[in-house]
Amino acid sequence: MAQVSWTPQALDDLEVICLFIARDVPQVAAMFAGQALEATDRLANYPRLGRVVPELGIDNIREIILGSYRLIYRIRQDEVQVLTVHHGARLLDTGKILGSV
Repeated sequence: MAQVSWTPQALDDLEVICLFIARDVPQVAAMFAGQALEATDRLANYPRLGRVVPELGIDNIREIILGSYRLIYRIRQDEVQVLTVHHGARLLDTGKILGSV
């Protein structure tokens, strides 16, 4: 079983997204945050659950799609580290992802 952790960047991303959603529907923001945490909690038992990030093609950097968002994470031996939460309509800054690897 792997330990799941979130980088400060990923936590900031989640907070900004939830604040944006909450301006219109606070209940949906809370639901999204819960779903994001549940999705990443499953990675403790199934770290390869997500697909490889297409822009990178690196086996240990994967993503889970949650609505319009991509939860991008890295697998390291006994750890899964959530790197960022990214809106799927925006271009992914691969340099930023690789810089945190």
